[in-house]
Amino acid sequence: MLHHVAIEVAPELMAAEGEFWLAAGFERVPAPEALGGGFDWYEREGTQIHLMETTDPALPPQRGHIAVATPDIGETIARLEAGGFAVTEGRQLWGERRVKAVTPAGHVVEIMAAPPAPATGGQA
Repeated sequence: MLHHVAIEVAPELMAAEGEFWLAAGFERVPAPEALGGGFDWYEREGTQIHLMETTDPALPPQRGHIAVATPDIGETIARLEAGGFAVTEGRQLWGERRVKAVTPAGHVVEIMAAPPAPATGGQA
């Protein structure tokens, strides 16, 4: 199980980046005080997105992305578009709708109506 993804975000983009994750259906949760400042955490159904305020963040990958499944893709798309975020329809894979959006900090996010079935086979 993947618990969280931590992404670097420039200080001036932290609030806008958080707005994206709220629109994507995540809720803001408190980061541990022991970390100090500069962290915003968002969570949905046990999966977390950690925003790390970084003065000189690494450039986001062009093809690499964060993928999340949402319980209601239509509602999620509507919230993102209402928040001013562009959503691009992707081709369906495994019979499910998929879209992509780019966060204010430049991270590509794939939003899926449902994840693919688990791979079969033995463990590595």
